[in-house]
Amino acid sequence: MSTTVFVVVLFAALLHAVWNALVKGGADKAASMTAVILGQGICGLVLLPFAPLPTVESLPYLAAGMALHLGYNIFLIQAYRIGDLTQVYPIARGASPLLVALGTAVFFGATFDSWEMAAIVMISIGIASTSLARKADGLFQRKAAVLALITGGFIAGYSIVDGHGARLAGSALGYFGWLSVLDAVVFLVASAVFRTGLIHRAIALPLHLTVGGGASFVAYLLVVWAFTQAPIALVTALRETSIVFALLIGATVLHERINLAKVGSTAMTLSGAILLRMNRS
Repeated sequence: MSTTVFVVVLFAALLHAVWNALVKGGADKAASMTAVILGQGICGLVLLPFAPLPTVESLPYLAAGMALHLGYNIFLIQAYRIGDLTQVYPIARGASPLLVALGTAVFFGATFDSWEMAAIVMISIGIASTSLARKADGLFQRKAAVLALITGGFIAGYSIVDGHGARLAGSALGYFGWLSVLDAVVFLVASAVFRTGLIHRAIALPLHLTVGGGASFVAYLLVVWAFTQAPIALVTALRETSIVFALLIGATVLHERINLAKVGSTAMTLSGAILLRMNRS
């Protein structure tokens, strides 16, 4: 992984933590998420005239990615409805790097050396273990954890699909521009049918719509670009270091408590990221 890709993905991780902090700070999680998705779609719509059209070969991946993103959004909202962000987020994000590594190895023949696999495992364990602090406090919620694991499966699925789709499309901007617009349209239609008033509540959240949607769009656009430059599993693992930024934001902005378990988990996650950087190709 080159220095440029490494830095770009870390910046994407920071942006990811920012919009998740906005969602966490919102009183209405479903409306907050909907506002972010709508804002992301608007960004894609603005940039589409400047982006090349995806190739025909990438269209099946675009359709599959749209379906996987919809599933991700639905299960994430459900998980947040019954579980806290500090439990759901680490489990969902921590599960995806290992699943992506397995998926790309099985379906696309990807190979990893022992140091790369060690880095992926360290990052995954470091992220997922942050939720154990909640178990120690008696706040672990089993059903929310199951939903978070399913969400992690969707994250892994769309990461693999979008990575290969963007490569076939020939343009990360063209691929994700269309994906973000289609994702927003499908999600908003589903929201209008099954959640009356949700879109109206989302539009009433301008900060989530603009800052959250913009940060979400740029973050994943950078990641999709990175997918075309480096192994998808390594990019996914590094992207999930966003949990480190999320913990820092939680401690400094949201005034959340930081305990020894979270410090240890953060240290393991950072160690995995450093190992990835030292093993660059």
